[in-house]
Order: sequence, then structure tokens, then C-alpha cells
Amino acid sequence: MIKNKKVLLMGNPNVGKSTVFNEITGSHQHTGNWTGKTVDSCSGKFKYKFNEYELVDLPGTYSLLASSEEERVARDYLCFNDYDCVVCVVDATNLERNLNLVLQVMELTNKVVLLLNLCDEAKKKNIEIDTAQLSKLLGVPVVKATARSGKGINELLEIVYQISNETLLNESTTLFYNNTIESAVKQVSRALKGQIDTDRNLRFFSLRLIENDESFNSSFKENFGSDVLLKGNVRASIKSAQNKLKQFGINVSQTVTTAIFDKSEDIAKSVSKKLPSKKDAFEKRLDNLLLGKYTSIPIMLLLFGTVLWITIAGSNYPSDWLRGVFDDFQVWLADWLVSINAPDVFISLFVNGILRVLLWVVAVMLPPMAIFFPLFALLEDFGVLPRIAFNLDGAFESCGACGKQALTTCMGYGCNAVGVTGARIIDSPRERLVAIITNSLTPCNGRFPLLIAVISMFFVKNSFLSAMILLGMIAGSMLMTFACSKLLTSTVLKGVSSSYIMELPPYRKPKVLRLIGDTVREKVIFVLLRAVVVAAPAGLVIWVLAHISVGDVSLLSRIAEVLNPIGLFLGMDGVMLLAFILGFPANEIVIPIALMVYLSTGELSDYASLESLKTILVDNGWTWVTALCVCVFSMFHFPCSTTLLTIYKETRSIKWSALSVLVPLLAGVVCCALINLISKI
Repeated sequence: MIKNKKVLLMGNPNVGKSTVFNEITGSHQHTGNWTGKTVDSCSGKFKYKFNEYELVDLPGTYSLLASSEEERVARDYLCFNDYDCVVCVVDATNLERNLNLVLQVMELTNKVVLLLNLCDEAKKKNIEIDTAQLSKLLGVPVVKATARSGKGINELLEIVYQISNETLLNESTTLFYNNTIESAVKQVSRALKGQIDTDRNLRFFSLRLIENDESFNSSFKENFGSDVLLKGNVRASIKSAQNKLKQFGINVSQTVTTAIFDKSEDIAKSVSKKLPSKKDAFEKRLDNLLLGKYTSIPIMLLLFGTVLWITIAGSNYPSDWLRGVFDDFQVWLADWLVSINAPDVFISLFVNGILRVLLWVVAVMLPPMAIFFPLFALLEDFGVLPRIAFNLDGAFESCGACGKQALTTCMGYGCNAVGVTGARIIDSPRERLVAIITNSLTPCNGRFPLLIAVISMFFVKNSFLSAMILLGMIAGSMLMTFACSKLLTSTVLKGVSSSYIMELPPYRKPKVLRLIGDTVREKVIFVLLRAVVVAAPAGLVIWVLAHISVGDVSLLSRIAEVLNPIGLFLGMDGVMLLAFILGFPANEIVIPIALMVYLSTGELSDYASLESLKTILVDNGWTWVTALCVCVFSMFHFPCSTTLLTIYKETRSIKWSALSVLVPLLAGVVCCALINLISKI
């Protein structure tokens, strides 16, 4: 006879839950969203010993004390849904941290089995765990496993079968807090008994109600009815318990959290031991450098400067080659169109307008992205990038933002659009918006060619000193990001900052070929395609403006004249301001557009050398003030079309998209105006 059973899969992020899920269910899985939530869900079917099971993979979470959307979903499912067994997946290499969640789950139900996963990784790290003693201390069965090889899965299924059919009854450990809290919990539990229909341990419910957790109270009322908490005996018992705890000055949340951490630490120390190894010593020395008080920031700057240098230096040659190939192609195409008697206007519009801008964007964007993103991914895979984010965590939190914004900011140096999509890692919607809105304050690699060229022409010619000045500008952009994040969290995005655990992964040898392939496919092509979509229309607009005349002057030049007062106020001129506006599809075409207007060529213009470019700019009134303001405005101005499109896609809001334009633009306007004003004093 087939019996339908439900099994829940729980665990911290990155413990191998997905691997366990796939190993058990195979291809019989379904993905979707939790009702009323934006958190991904996954469920699958499997059979074992004439029982049919539904396996529900709950969101990865560190706690049931609900500080994030994932934690709320996991907590509510455990509290208010029917199930026959809970499989807690635990990382054998980090037992202490993982046990925090296990102990919380066991306060709700005794239908628990602990799956000690990643035992192969633990063995590599010389970690030994006494599973028999661990099982004894927790009062639940413990199964050793290496899910990716299928080891331990059959034993797990047998335990699940026994628990779900109640042939194995656990006596899970219950934490003791203190006499006052225990008395309060018993008082509330007695009042709840018979008032709500559940087979859960009322201990967890009582603690959350005593804490007056608004999120839990809302879920409790939704599932059991709002009238339960209004009943005299229930309301009176909760109020009495709260008053008693207040009288003794006991903070329930703090006491419970501390007790859970202490218990996890005690259990982990008693059942596991780690033998020292040469690798551990090496990783410790590396952490001392990357996370050290005096070494972390210099090393971070050195690494980032090196990545930038490799990107800029390495991209010059393929960019020049691509431009040459594309120029030859345009000449050939124009000649062919002439040979078939195509109209001159069409040839000029299509070849010198639309196609020229399109190919220019590809030639300039593709090489630096193809270099930067794989280097970025290598740092991430090796374990360096999370440590850089850790170093910036405190600064972002002091601004009322989330520490994870450090990661999205780093992504933005490659491409702001990627940084915007990367903000999905931030759980809080408010803090995710802060990261999205401020990401355009991070200069992407599309702005580096302009910055490097201007720095080299007007400030220093030495490549090393140029790189140092660029690094200083990037540091300035980081300070501006902090300032704008603080402004946003103090005004339109007020709220209480969420807390989270930043997990520092072990150092791993990167899988270079896989990383390069994934990065090119998921990031480089993604960004390039979006840029191409808007480059063609932009080419059309630029061509039309350049070829429509008002009197003897092109409409392009007329617009530049109109913008000139504003441009001069910002320390630039109308031509550069127009170039930034028309460079909306891609920052890479700002200088070519400016040259087109300065030289009145009617099409995008390249330059033979930096010396020749400087001569043209100086002849058109450029000074060191102009150069500095152009650099600052390049760093702080409205996002490019690709980024803005991505912002709207992520937020689905015209309001937040508009604010994402205004914040960096106002930052640039204020900075440039101040520089110009100070230069005249």
C-alpha cells in the first residue's frame, strides 16, 4: 500500500542541499515561488519502500529567528504546515555554525534527522567527527554523507522511512535557558494548548509570542486566526510572562540566541577535532594578510590596481585590431552598396551612422569585459573577493546599507548592469534598492579608456602614475557611494538595517576554463547584447543630428551651443555635455562624439595618438580644469542605457529608475560645479 509522505530539506546556504535534493529526486522536480513571496522554491517526488514522498527544499537559512525573507519562509513552513520528517543538512567542515539552525528546528519538532554532508571536504581538512556521540547529544539520528557521490543517501532514506512511519521516535535535545524564561514558556504553552490545532512543540511558539515578534505574530494570526491571541487566557498569559521577564531585566531574544550559540559551540567541541595541516597554516597566513588591520586595504588596492592594469593594457590590442577589422568591413560594405547603386543617403545613414556606432561599441566594450570579468570571477572562486567584501562590510553597515553591497560595488567596476543584477544577493528590499541606485557611482570599465586618456594627456604621462591617479579616483567614487548610501538610508529609504552572516569560503583552486566559459556566456554576452540593442538607434539619432543643418551649422553643433552655458558652469563645455548625453548607449563613444562635433566631420571620429587628441582638445579651449571636470563627470553621471534598462527590469519601477539617474547625476553636477568655482578663486 502506497502512503503519501512529506519530507522537508533544511540547511544553511552552501551546505549541499541542492545536491542532496537532486540525488534523491533525480529529474522528478518542480520549481516555483512560495505563495505570496519572491523566494524560489523547489519540490520533487521519490519512492521508497512502497511509500511515495514529496521532498520540499526550503530556502537556505542560518536561523529561524527571521531576519530575512528566506528565514521567514522557512520558519513559517516549519511552524504551520504538515510534514512527516525534517532532514537538516549540515556542513561537516563547519559544524558549530550549522548546529545553530538544527537546535532551533528541534524546538519545533522531534521528527528530525541530521545529514552530515561534505564529509570528503572534512577529511581533506583533517576534521574528525564522532557521529555516534553527536547523535547521543542531540537525540536524533546522524547520517554521514558525501552527497555529490551519492554516499550516505540510502542510509538517509531508511531513517526518513522510519521517522515518517513513526517506527523511530526521537528524543531531541531541548535547550534550557533560565528558570524565569522556562516558567514563562510553560505558562504561555499551557494557555495555547487546546486553542490551536498543531502537532508542533508549543515551546517555539511561546518564545516567539513572548518576544512579541511582529513577523511571527502576523504569520500566527494568518494560520490560526487573529482571535486566538485575543482570548483572555492566552493574552493574559503572554502579558504576564512579558511583565515577569521585564521585571527581572531579561532580554528573551538575546538570552535565547546566546544559549543556542553556546550549546552549538559545546556540542561541536565535544564531538569534533581538527588535526593541523600545512594547508591550514598557509590559509591562516593568507587571511592574516587579506584581513589584517594594516595590510587588508593596501593589498586590496594592489589587487584591484593590478586587475585594472591588466584589463586596460590587455584590451588595447584586441580593441585596436577589432576597430581595424570593422573599419575595413565598413569600407568594403560601402563600396559594395555603391556598386549596386544604393542611394548615397542610405549608405551614409547605415554605414557611417548606425553600423559605425554599433561596431564601435562592440570593439571598445568586448575586449575589456572579456578580460575583466574572468579575472573578477577567478578572484571570487579563489576566495579573495568575499574577503575584500568583508573588509568593506563595516563601512557599508555604518551607512545604513547592507555589507553585501560591497560585492555588488565590486561587480560594478566591470559593468554597472552586472552590479545591479548582483544586488539580488541582498535579502532586504530596502537595502537592495540602495545598492541598485548607487551602483552607477562606480566607474565601470567602459569609462576607463576616457579616464586613462585624459589623465595621461593633462596630468601625468607615466603609466604607473596614471594608474595611481585612476586608483585614487576610484577610491573617491567609493567615498561617494558611502555618502549617497547614507543619504538614501536617512531619507527616502529609511529603515532598520538587517543583519546577516558573511561566510568566508575556503581558498580553492579556481577551475579556469569553466570560469572563463561561464563568465563569457553569463556576463560578457549578456551586457554586450543589451548594449547593441540601444547602440543602433543611437547611431541613427547621432547621424540625423549631424546631417540636419540649421543655417550653415549642424543641429548637433546648435545643441552644443545651447548646452554651452551649462557645460561652462560645470567646468566643461557644451560639446562635452552633449557627448555625455549622446553617449547614453555606451560610455565608450563619448570621446569620438566630442571629436565629431569639434571637427565637424559628420561621423564618429577616432584619433591617431594621444598627442594629436590633446592638440585638438586644447585648440577647443580645454584646460586642466576642463580635464578634471570631464573625469569627475565621467565617474558621476547618469547610468548608460544598458544599466538603466537593467535597473528598470530589476525594480519594475519608474520611480526608482528615475532616482537611479538623479543620484549619480546630482553627485557629478555638484562636484564639477565646486571644482570649477574653486579654480576661479
